[in-house]
Amino acid sequence: MPHSTYLPEKMGSASVAPSGSFEAGSFQEFTLTYTAGYFGIDDTGSLKIVHRFASDMGKPQFDKPDAANYVTAEATNGAVLHIEYDMKRNIRPWDKTLYIKVVRGFLREGDQIIVRFGDRREGSPGMRIQTFCEKTFEFKVLVDAIATYNYVELPHQPEIEIVPGPPVLFKAILPTMRQQHDSFRLCLKGEDRWGNPSNLGDLKLKLRANMIVDGLPDSVTFEVGKFTRVLENLNVAEAGDLIIELLDTDDNLLAKSNPCRFFANAELLPYWGDLHGQSEETIGTNSARDFYEFARDKAFLDICVHQGNDFQITNEFWQWLNELSAEFTEDGRFIVFPGWEWSGNTGLGGDRNVLHMHEGRPIHRSSHALVDDLSDVESDATSAGDLFEALKDEDCTVFAHIGGRYADIKVAHDQRIEKGVEVHSAWGTFEWLVHDAFEQGYRVGILSNSDGHKGRPGASHPGSTSFGAYGGLTCVLAPDFTRAGIMQGLRQRHHYGTTGSRVILDTRVEFTQPAERFSDDPRLGDVSSEMVREAMMGDILQTSQHSVKFHIDVHSAAPIERIDIRNGLDTLEVYRPYTEADLGRRIRVIWEGSEYRGRGRETIWDGHAKLNGNGFESVTPINRYNLDRRFQQTADDCVEWSALTTGGFGGFEATLRERDTGTLHIDTALVKQEIEISDIGRDELIFANGGIERRIRVFRLPDHNPHCALKIERDIELVTQRDNPLYVRVTHEDGHYSWSSPIYLIR
Repeated sequence: MPHSTYLPEKMGSASVAPSGSFEAGSFQEFTLTYTAGYFGIDDTGSLKIVHRFASDMGKPQFDKPDAANYVTAEATNGAVLHIEYDMKRNIRPWDKTLYIKVVRGFLREGDQIIVRFGDRREGSPGMRIQTFCEKTFEFKVLVDAIATYNYVELPHQPEIEIVPGPPVLFKAILPTMRQQHDSFRLCLKGEDRWGNPSNLGDLKLKLRANMIVDGLPDSVTFEVGKFTRVLENLNVAEAGDLIIELLDTDDNLLAKSNPCRFFANAELLPYWGDLHGQSEETIGTNSARDFYEFARDKAFLDICVHQGNDFQITNEFWQWLNELSAEFTEDGRFIVFPGWEWSGNTGLGGDRNVLHMHEGRPIHRSSHALVDDLSDVESDATSAGDLFEALKDEDCTVFAHIGGRYADIKVAHDQRIEKGVEVHSAWGTFEWLVHDAFEQGYRVGILSNSDGHKGRPGASHPGSTSFGAYGGLTCVLAPDFTRAGIMQGLRQRHHYGTTGSRVILDTRVEFTQPAERFSDDPRLGDVSSEMVREAMMGDILQTSQHSVKFHIDVHSAAPIERIDIRNGLDTLEVYRPYTEADLGRRIRVIWEGSEYRGRGRETIWDGHAKLNGNGFESVTPINRYNLDRRFQQTADDCVEWSALTTGGFGGFEATLRERDTGTLHIDTALVKQEIEISDIGRDELIFANGGIERRIRVFRLPDHNPHCALKIERDIELVTQRDNPLYVRVTHEDGHYSWSSPIYLIR
């Protein structure tokens, strides 16, 4: 850390009580005691008690002693202290800072400063601690003993362990597609209310399948101390889509697996990955080894890539990441690529993610901002253009990313290696990035990942910070389960992205006359081609036909709300699997969008909805991941909420007491609207307010939607003045999106 290293052993000591293990997201009281060292602390000297950027511990407050997160500080010698909190008052990743300044008096050796986090003496419930697990959660203390504002870290830092709570939600995960007679596994786990895999389950549950599964038991037992249950060597003999349900002893449904499709023969198989996340060595949580172990053993991923901010990756850590990628890569089980996030400033191109085919390749940083060793500074690539030039001969692939910074692909793009754009992560949903690509005529695939900072790749619950969404997943369609096979799928754009769910999604184009399919973008020059009558997502083809048949096949564990069928920037059709006659008493109120492209994109949707002349029979939130944010039905006719979006969507579903009577009043800072219930139908009512698709949508659904699987086809007219990127966005009733990579048709 780039702080002073002057005599840390003479700067005092700190301890925290109680110590030990504490449930994630629980309310606790901690007393941190700082004991001054040889120098004491001079008049106007100060302490910083800092936590990681990723931590979502409750924000300290100093004015309401009976409210949550109340924090106090006092000096044992009577010195007067000033205390304040700032989210970014120290060097990342330890930027969340409780600042305590000695404003009258001073401390001698042995004097103490007592800091109470969640001080309960006047009625506070305590401090709401971090919502995700960490083996060594530190209260890191830095001391400015000599009042120079040059801080020294204490040599020994107080820490606690944060552990999961009891399971409240169960997950059942299958592969998405397999060959008939190939064995497969069923992966089961319980998660606590904040999305942490729980090892506190102590129960026996039933299993039920819609097909005959050899080796599947009738029940499964969860044991205390074990995070998961994995049933290996299962088999089916027939073609079809398998779904397995998890039930309690009273036959109540606890979890429904994703569908797994069994084919007699398939050239490509789907493999699920989270290609983007960070650990504590950069700005995340827990170690890089923990990161990969979680991905493989608790999220049940097939592919994972650590993507630390390049300006925090030392040469030693880059070497360690290469060693880990080699160690964890095991053909047929788990694939890792050596990777890093090029984290250039927005004006220089913004974030990109680099995946290398092999270990031992150089890293070309956007800067050495937090790397003190400048011996290799000449290898930096400080703009996106410089990055592409540095990588032009590398065996790698790149995708554009939106994080704190956003990728400006209009500034720089290299079609030789930048094969995809990430439209979703825990930062939010950013369809405008693929729209930028279409406007520029780029031919890219669509990915979704987590960019998770909380140590949960592949199951990245956002917790209670400004991360506005559940982390995404990318499904790569590959010829084999090896690093080379996965890289081939990425380079050919044979993949689709979701906001975290595992679905079957297949899009194809059928030609009446043979079309020319290129091995890569023909603008690169040295590409081969072949004549075909069918194409899949990611393919680039040339055809003389005026129209083509577009096939869409989707199967999800949740009902399908709608499918947006698109040709580039144009939405050709919004398909809903039900008619006006099917609609019932179920309505949805959806808020979505973002303020703008940059860091301050959060849009606040705090508000309420009230019915006049009707009532809410039931109300259920949609995409409410932050349990600190209020959502409550306060009366038969009123619901209140606190919510934000960062490009994705949230909202609620309500079942009305009466189908068509009354008026719905929506009141938020951005949208205030009065709607006749009888006007709410299948087609959504949209109330926009600037920003990027910042709006509220209201529409009606059937009381029961059975459509979890759909196969549709459409005749699509092709245009001649531009590419025809044919793709779909599927909206699922559980709040998830799925996007296919486009099929690029040149007429």
